[in-house]
Amino acid sequence: MPLYDYVCEACETPYEARHGFDAPAPPCPACGSAKVHRVITRAPSALKGIMALAGSGGNATKEELQSKWAEETPKLRKKLADKLGEDTVNRYAPSLNHSYD
Repeated sequence: MPLYDYVCEACETPYEARHGFDAPAPPCPACGSAKVHRVITRAPSALKGIMALAGSGGNATKEELQSKWAEETPKLRKKLADKLGEDTVNRYAPSLNHSYD
């Protein structure tokens, strides 16, 4: 079951509650008021490709970043060349022509 964050409108007490997706919001544990609203504190993210973290936990070394860049650049260049053509990629994205081996 997901964990939701709420704030009571009557006493402004923040609290967390774990309940099903379709379940109503539970009353405030401090004052018992049913007038509460859910607060979005964070959103999940799923990064792929060049946006994915290199290394572990975002503390990548220079070598790990260079490795990630070398891995993703040819994929990006191929996508752009397939969509826009070689001439356009060579003209507007010359840095993608560099070999990172």
